Amino acid sequence: MSEAHLSPLGKAVAYQAEYDPGLLFPIPRIGKREEIGVPAALPFMGVDIWNAYELSWLNPRGKPQVALASFMFPADSPNIVESKSFKLYLNSFNQTRLENETELKNRLTRDLSTAAGSPVHVEITGVERFGSQRFAELGGYCIDNLDIEVDTYSLVPELLRCDADPAPIEETLASNLLKSNCLVTGQPDWASVQIRYFGRAINRESLLRYLISFREHNEFHEQCVERIFMDILRTCQPMKLAVYARYTRRGGLDINPWRSNFSTSLPANLRTARQ
Repeated sequence: MSEAHLSPLGKAVAYQAEYDPGLLFPIPRIGKREEIGVPAALPFMGVDIWNAYELSWLNPRGKPQVALASFMFPADSPNIVESKSFKLYLNSFNQTRLENETELKNRLTRDLSTAAGSPVHVEITGVERFGSQRFAELGGYCIDNLDIEVDTYSLVPELLRCDADPAPIEETLASNLLKSNCLVTGQPDWASVQIRYFGRAINRESLLRYLISFREHNEFHEQCVERIFMDILRTCQPMKLAVYARYTRRGGLDINPWRSNFSTSLPANLRTARQ
């Protein structure tokens, strides 16, 4: 069983420029899910949307090619892929000759699906479509302007609370103040997060304090989003809940986990300004 501390994270490594799928380092989801309190029968569906901005290979005549790529890892896959190993794997294409873009996509799909333990959807965006790329901020009411006093920067789920009125409401809230740290290296991870729900009103000030309390918390992106989902689900028991985070990129990759117990429509994979 692969564990995070055995991954390339935080270690000096030599970059390989020849294709090597063995560079991918899978990490089982189950360990952290047990810690967070995610039951075996998952209370959500979802996907981890990865975007790659530093993808290159050689055509059959040795001429470099570049592209963007997106990868959809299903939330019910047994494993996540450690991000530095993913970067090293993508860089292993840099001096690799491939027949065409289809061969690249086929290799990526096969290798990443094997590492995740479930089918991974891959999309390649060639240079001819770079100009069609768009930006958009997460929708909903932004709670960042609430005038609150903050003195807690270590994770405290008990900060969350619901308003007194038991009448259910439906709303979408957003914040750009989510910051956590890499589980292994402690490097900061910056994100915007969107919370959609139907149920008893979540107190907005308490939600903002709760999100800020991740500031010194060490966990991978996917785990933070699942922790937010479970903490809200336990505290406020909404009938519908979806949590979506857009993390800023590192090493040419960004990771954007989405978890929902009601919607099967994937969120738009649009970069925010910070990404």
